[in-house]
Amino acid sequence: MLRSLLPAAVLAVMVVPAQAQLQAPETQVKTEKVAEGIYVLFGNGGNVGVCAGPDGVFIIDDQYAPMTQALSAAIAGISESPVRFVINTHWHGDHTGGNENFGKMGAVVIAHDNVRARMSVPQAMEFFKRAVPASPAGALPVITFSDSVSLHLNGDDVRVIHVADAHTDGDAIIHFRKANVIHAGDTFFNGWYPFIDADSGGSLAGLMSAIDTMLALSDGGTRIIAGHGPVAGKAELQAYRKMLVDTVTRIRTLRSEGKTVDEIVALAPNAADYDRTWATSFINPERYIRMISNLLDRE
Repeated sequence: MLRSLLPAAVLAVMVVPAQAQLQAPETQVKTEKVAEGIYVLFGNGGNVGVCAGPDGVFIIDDQYAPMTQALSAAIAGISESPVRFVINTHWHGDHTGGNENFGKMGAVVIAHDNVRARMSVPQAMEFFKRAVPASPAGALPVITFSDSVSLHLNGDDVRVIHVADAHTDGDAIIHFRKANVIHAGDTFFNGWYPFIDADSGGSLAGLMSAIDTMLALSDGGTRIIAGHGPVAGKAELQAYRKMLVDTVTRIRTLRSEGKTVDEIVALAPNAADYDRTWATSFINPERYIRMISNLLDRE
């Protein structure tokens, strides 16, 4: 039941207007230690990374506005220091909704150039038939970058790397080089079919490239914080890649045989193995096939 309910909640906070997000109920936040001084917070929205140490605290993503109080309480349980920086992995509201609140508390928001650009104006998510209004000025990233930026804090060299046109056109993965931890943002849904936001510049090729970038940075001891789902290792990321290759290949093959998207949905090419493990109420088997087919149309 929990598996079926959580993706629906994520969809709600990801795509509905900001005014509606403010009415969303708070969710209890669970804290998990990933490495020394690095934690992940599970609440309602994207998984929040926390780095705490002698130089203070910075976080990766901040879910959405009503979660700020609960997230702040969880962070206070890790460190008494205030949040100095917020790094956004991309623009979606379940990862950036708390920006304005944390900014008012003194945090500086960092993100890719395209994150600020998309948050500054209304967005259309045609796949879900949703319109997203522009974010308030106080929620916009203050520091932006084009390719990468590094933070040298808490004894680690943390590299924020832009991966182009993957989940969106503004994705960043965060690599803790000494701790051997990666925050993948929504380039990795651990145990879920992915959502690739073509309306925001996402693509299959870009997502595969992002996965390969993370695999190249990983070894058997790497801990990977997914955008959604439990903390993973390299093996889980490899399984995610294999699932994508297999399922996309099946859909591509059926399209090459002249099958329409409705016919492919009816054939359920992933039902025997992947649907039971990876499908959720957020991206169910039909929605996944239609999304991949739409992406293949754009290649």
